[in-house]
Amino acid sequence: MRILLLGDLLGRSGREAALNHIPALRASHRLDFVVVNAENASHGFGLGPDMAQALFDAGADVITLGNHAWDRREIIPYIANEKRLIRPINYPSGTPGGGAYLAMLPDGRRVLVAQAMGRLYMDPLDCPFRAIEELLARHRLGVTAQVILLDIHAEATSEKMAFGHAFDGRVSAVTGTHTHIPTADHQILPGGTAYATDLGMCGDYDSVIGMQKAAALNRFIRKMPGEKLSPADGAATLCGAFLETDDATGLARRIEPLRLGGRLSSVLPPA
Repeated sequence: MRILLLGDLLGRSGREAALNHIPALRASHRLDFVVVNAENASHGFGLGPDMAQALFDAGADVITLGNHAWDRREIIPYIANEKRLIRPINYPSGTPGGGAYLAMLPDGRRVLVAQAMGRLYMDPLDCPFRAIEELLARHRLGVTAQVILLDIHAEATSEKMAFGHAFDGRVSAVTGTHTHIPTADHQILPGGTAYATDLGMCGDYDSVIGMQKAAALNRFIRKMPGEKLSPADGAATLCGAFLETDDATGLARRIEPLRLGGRLSSVLPPA
């Protein structure tokens, strides 16, 4: 199976990059499935229902969120009815929405997507490792799903790497989101699971992790509250990864970085 995984969409420039590139990439790379993290798509904080629908219309199969899941309150009734939009699975019981979605492709193949949120330097949620263990007790790679994808939304690289090794051999891929900087450690772990610590940001990299530089610099230099952070709105780099899995085992054949447009050096994996 051929899969595109996109990192955090940030603001208008990130949304437009995704909306413009996803249809073309689906065609050029014969993509079977697309997952997009969009928790920063609405002015850098949260996701609006109209934006979610536009991404689905452009070809996203599943959208993941993160620690900014509830910044746009109108997403709460939307996520209750739209199962393809998922938030971290380790939110407490009773939180709106779901943390995993089992998608059925037209040819009958099934893809399970789940997101967990880390706890180091993040909100103190339930244990992400235990939450995924409980999910995998119900779903087995190659049995209930031909592909299993895990998005680990976390601050600490150590926690993300531990998460990858914890589920190596039982899922197709573990890829990180949240820090907005693409890492260069795309690899297939010993058990056959594809891994990357962070997919990076889909947004303007002439910025401080997607936000306009002046306000961010003032916060660091003056250590005083200042103007509200706003997304940088220059040309965006689309950042993510191209994943190919084995149809027989569900494990990874290859994972490669993908970067298009904007300031970062372009990398387009071969189709």
